[in-house]
Amino acid sequence: MSRLRRKTSKLATASALRQKTTPLISVPRKKSARLTLWPLVAATFFMVSGGTYGTEDIVHGAGYGKAILILLLTPVLWSLPTAFMIGELSSALPFEGGYYAWVRRAMGNFWGFQEAWLSLVASIFDMAIYPTLFVLYLERLFPWFRTGYRGVIVALAVVIVCALMNIAGVKVVSTTSLWLFFALSAPFIAIVCLAPFKIGALLNAATQPTTSTVDILGGLLICMWNYMGWDNASTIATEVERPQRTYPRAMLTAVLIVSLSYVVPVAAMWMTGLPASAWETGFWADIAGLLGGPLLRIGLALGGMISGFGMFNALVMSYSRLPLAMAQDGMLPRMFGKLQPCTRAPWVAILVCAVGWAMCLGLGFERLVTIDILLYGASLSLEFTALIVLRVREPELPRPFRVPGGMLGAVAVGIAPMLLLGFSVIRSQSEQVLGMSSFAFGMILIGAGVVAYALNHALKPAGWSAAQQAEPAA
Repeated sequence: MSRLRRKTSKLATASALRQKTTPLISVPRKKSARLTLWPLVAATFFMVSGGTYGTEDIVHGAGYGKAILILLLTPVLWSLPTAFMIGELSSALPFEGGYYAWVRRAMGNFWGFQEAWLSLVASIFDMAIYPTLFVLYLERLFPWFRTGYRGVIVALAVVIVCALMNIAGVKVVSTTSLWLFFALSAPFIAIVCLAPFKIGALLNAATQPTTSTVDILGGLLICMWNYMGWDNASTIATEVERPQRTYPRAMLTAVLIVSLSYVVPVAAMWMTGLPASAWETGFWADIAGLLGGPLLRIGLALGGMISGFGMFNALVMSYSRLPLAMAQDGMLPRMFGKLQPCTRAPWVAILVCAVGWAMCLGLGFERLVTIDILLYGASLSLEFTALIVLRVREPELPRPFRVPGGMLGAVAVGIAPMLLLGFSVIRSQSEQVLGMSSFAFGMILIGAGVVAYALNHALKPAGWSAAQQAEPAA
């Protein structure tokens, strides 16, 4: 919320009261346009996972046994605590902008701005991953796209198409996510069914030499990336039917579905004896060919393309609501709050974000993951802090869903995710970006958020527009 120009102390008091009780503007949505449980589960699935694709380097780096252990422990130590935190905060504060609204409500304008900054900057690297995955699987079918800039052009086309679909509205995105979920799951169901008939049969299977250099720590980081993004669904709270009830159920259901989608296919392939050293990003298509022949290979490759497309499409919906909420709150120019008249999609925010995402399409997969986790971890730490601060400052705030265990539970739920994020700091010091470590590059981006807030405040001390009172979603 912007600092309003005050002519009288009475207006100042009213503004301060609004800042405490209502964090941002909520654009009322027509009831028919709101998401119900299963479309939200499908959208969350793509915001977090997008299926088994992307797990190949975990097997390569850790081997089957350790990979399955990592895939089982990570949701317990990383996903479930995050889902509990999101369940409480999203049910208590179902506002547009989600986690930005929570942090700002708990700690004020500065930290709210930093939360949005970290999330948007992280999205620049995160969102470049999914068109990259789309192209990797396309190249498995058509090596012609590996030449020159053909792959980059295809990735750019994915950005453009998804931006246009999001401008068409939230219903289009959520319904597409639901059908894409069924489409990409079918080939993996076939793999799980065929694997028991190939026990030990692929021990000496001929595979192409791999180029992956991922070790076990790198596999853990990629696993964390595969399980992160649960808070992304919170930014569309005003577009969800009965968010206080729907969000906790959707989060816990999605955690179970995502975990099963990772563990079961990897465990099935372990039975076949296929060497873990043969795995690398995009290898699921080759696995399908070994098990079921060319048709299943094509199905897996198409599913990989669907996965990358579906994740990008769902996350455009999530990230674009941050500039919208900030503009409505007076923290960004009013133009970012412009809505498409028919679908009420934030078309300016979508287009501006799409340009930023397109600029990072040339970076490598592992480098993108390392930077992404570092920045995402910083924003996630603010969300866990907001959970505790709101418990202290607003103990009477209605919380339809609460993290169990009282205050001790609210503190303890963030410990394991923060410890796992320490691993990302270790790895970020060995990855290089623009001649410096990923850690140093990440620290520069984090520090830039403080500078951006100072410049924003210097340009418009009273905010870019007068904020209005929010209306919580029904």
